[in-house]
Amino acid sequence: MAETRERLRVGFVGSGFIAHFHLKSMIGVRNVDVTGVYSRSAEKRQTFANAVTEHGLGNCRTHETLEALLTADDVDAIWILSPNDTRLDVMRELHRLKTEGRSKIFAVACEKPLARTVAEAREMVRLVEDAGLNHGYLENQVFCTPVLRGKEIIWRRAASTTGRPYLARAAEEHAGPHEPWFWQGDKQGGGVLSDMMCHSVEVARHLLTAPDAPRNSLKVKAVNGTVANLKWTRPHYADQLRSRFGSEVDYRNRPSEDFARGTIELEDEDGNELMIEATTSWAYVGAGLRIQLELLGPEYAMEFNSLSTGLKVFMSRAVSGAEGEDLVEKQNAEQGLMPVLEDEAGVYGYTDENRHMVECFRKGETPLETFHDGLAVVEILMGLYMSAELGRTVRFPEPELENYVPVVARPR
Repeated sequence: MAETRERLRVGFVGSGFIAHFHLKSMIGVRNVDVTGVYSRSAEKRQTFANAVTEHGLGNCRTHETLEALLTADDVDAIWILSPNDTRLDVMRELHRLKTEGRSKIFAVACEKPLARTVAEAREMVRLVEDAGLNHGYLENQVFCTPVLRGKEIIWRRAASTTGRPYLARAAEEHAGPHEPWFWQGDKQGGGVLSDMMCHSVEVARHLLTAPDAPRNSLKVKAVNGTVANLKWTRPHYADQLRSRFGSEVDYRNRPSEDFARGTIELEDEDGNELMIEATTSWAYVGAGLRIQLELLGPEYAMEFNSLSTGLKVFMSRAVSGAEGEDLVEKQNAEQGLMPVLEDEAGVYGYTDENRHMVECFRKGETPLETFHDGLAVVEILMGLYMSAELGRTVRFPEPELENYVPVVARPR
């Protein structure tokens, strides 16, 4: 094992919505300083650096180029949080500078999904390993506080006496993403299936996997997917998107799916059949982002709903104000009875995820989630897209998945 470093100095690639979520969670992480940021917007870079100072997380320098960040003397590890279509290029640049001996970075963490296709994801794995870097895949729902606690209880008390769990259900829904690139299939890699089902399939897989068992203890046998355009292709809402994001988001002529459902058949080491049911949508109008998880076994069940909060507030019609997200992510209303998540970064898993990554990188240990897990997730997602396109179940292994591109992500 490598020598433990006293503190980890992290550089962020990206300064948008998800970068600020990660930054806020770092307040609950020890032994870390955020020392650098690069993104394409100078204004956003500076806003991010100011937030680092406000949170007391270090002296963050802004960098005008990616190379400047990756060759900085005060950065040990980077968090790749830029848009999906940029991540492979970021990894190529890091690989180049590392193999040339110009970068001192020794670890990298990448936000979900790892890539837009299996081929891209496999190249991400090749580059990170060829450069000799420790690597982590940032799947926050695996580290959600209810997932950590629920899985521990189920496997310790119920599965140990009556048998392993056999069915996991995971759903994530909200009213749509913040940034225009999410809505563009070629840039994002798909629609809601790519954007959000990456969460659902991996947290479900994690819940079904025995504690401390390797990922390959569960084998994917087959997948079946369905996609649909339920809301945002309707003329009124397609025009609304165009008004909000500009002509590049054209859901009258170039939509991505806003609903997706998938079933994944798996097999454990003993040949037992296991199932994952996942559903995601950008067409849910409720209090805000809703995550719903279930784990079922022979004599037990576990469930979690992120909007069934202990804290709620009520505001009458007399309370007016601009719509915001001060109560829960993707908040849709400012009046009525509303759930409040007191610590979104903690409940959603960002705090424990980043604590885990920082400690693994500091100590030279392999994280629970690596780029290999990110690759496996992309394989499942592409299988679901292929299944939806062909109208049939896709059985694994499927060689055609290697270079498969979802319909909505293909060139215009």
